[in-house]
Amino acid sequence: MSTDPSAGPSPAELALPIVDDALAARLRERMAAVETALFEHASSRAPYVTEAARHLLAAGGKRFRPLLVLLAAEAGDRPDAEEVRTAACVVEITHVGSLYHDDVMDEAALRRGSDSANSRYDNLVAILTGDWLFAKSSELTAALGPEAVRIQAETFTRLVEGQILETVEPGPGEDPLAHYLEVVAGKTGSLIATSARYGALFGGASPEVVAALTEYGELVGTAFQLSDDILDIASDSAESGKTPGTDLREGVPTLPVLMAKASTDPADARLLELLSLDLDDDALHAEVLDLLRKHPAMDEARAYVVARAQEAKQLLTVLPEGSVRSALETFADVVATRTA
Repeated sequence: MSTDPSAGPSPAELALPIVDDALAARLRERMAAVETALFEHASSRAPYVTEAARHLLAAGGKRFRPLLVLLAAEAGDRPDAEEVRTAACVVEITHVGSLYHDDVMDEAALRRGSDSANSRYDNLVAILTGDWLFAKSSELTAALGPEAVRIQAETFTRLVEGQILETVEPGPGEDPLAHYLEVVAGKTGSLIATSARYGALFGGASPEVVAALTEYGELVGTAFQLSDDILDIASDSAESGKTPGTDLREGVPTLPVLMAKASTDPADARLLELLSLDLDDDALHAEVLDLLRKHPAMDEARAYVVARAQEAKQLLTVLPEGSVRSALETFADVVATRTA
């Protein structure tokens, strides 16, 4: 996709393989409509605000969240309802707004292979643009009715709380891994759970299916963030579109780091020493990245992520066998094993 912030959307491409051609065609058509709507909603009477708000939209992204809304809606009898498309825009605009704030917190230089908003503009503009996008998502949510407003408010509370907890050290006696997983559930799992919930709800699925897909989304969302944190160590910027080792440099504990820190192997002494240091120094940062990439904790972390995806797939027995269930299973697999 073009990185020109004034550019319109490119033709929709699905972020996962869909075996059923008819389902793939429906999703592709609806994703194209969502993509167009996203740019329309990210429009202000002030051209500068429009440019800033569209910056990360134009940079692309896989659009996992709106795709999950559309896919979950296929579990109901109204998958093409206008409310479904609106809900897809709500979750993606909320997500993109959070990225503006993320990049300020992380002092990241890259996002989706382009300059981050704080790098292109400055921190103040990035923060206010994120706030503006949150306001736009609230406007859209209001059109979906009071139940959606309640769900969105609860989701946003969890998302922000997760971001705050990420900056707080675990308390005395608290398990660092449990603390980390609570952060992940809030800052990523909550919105992906809401994506599946909105799709099933506004697509007309039964309450049983809505509940199952909400839980499925929570697990898939957890797997998504854990996979992203693994990529922060394992991939380079050309592959992932982000600066590698950003969380590491910022001292943010992630799954592979926490697993590595639990090592009692004397051979890991240098790694453990480095993980206790300030990693602003480029040489030390490069060294610890190299050691982590070779460490068994990486495979252990990947296995943990795959296990969460398997749990998510087990929840799909509430759906009949067929293309929709198969696509949701594939969605969980793709999230858990992605390389970018």
